[in-house]
Amino acid sequence: MTDDASPWLVVGLGNPGPEYAANRHNVGFMVADLLAERTGGKFKAHKARAQVVEGRMGPPGPANRRVVLAKPMSYMNLSGGPVTALRDFYKVPVDRIVAIHDELDIDYGTLRLKLGGGDNGHNGLKSMTKSMGPDYHRVRFGIGRPPGRMPVADFVLKDFSSAERKELGYFVDRAADAVECMILDGLERAQGTYNS
Repeated sequence: MTDDASPWLVVGLGNPGPEYAANRHNVGFMVADLLAERTGGKFKAHKARAQVVEGRMGPPGPANRRVVLAKPMSYMNLSGGPVTALRDFYKVPVDRIVAIHDELDIDYGTLRLKLGGGDNGHNGLKSMTKSMGPDYHRVRFGIGRPPGRMPVADFVLKDFSSAERKELGYFVDRAADAVECMILDGLERAQGTYNS
């Protein structure tokens, strides 16, 4: 049983550095940044090779939850190391870890929330699962498939198109809402509301 004193660890997956900031692969960072803004926190360097914000989510009182928002500062394919170090540092059970990541197999802007499962070829998830098993929550943010014959690696490391950017703010906002709903009201409630 999960100890109620332990925080939730919400991990936005992405690549560090300004050259990656607006890439499709970095949508996890974008959602984490918005959540940090909502909690009134600023990301600070942590010895676990990550940027973290500690805060609370939800209304004041017993219903609110302690959260640690994190952005691993390793590259995407090495995310498992920093996440595992943060899990150990904050003593977070695996079922209180949420990974926010880009997902090729669902349409742009569509969200899918789930607990556990495979990595679907996503290097960030692959690294996390290798480090601590698959039983963490995922907020999958659809980016769609690459056009024509564009290699997947090129597609995920490109910035969102100008057409996509028109709606990106709305979709990032909705993904942040989904994370909050999952933590405060549970996975089923959040899936019912946000799994479009």
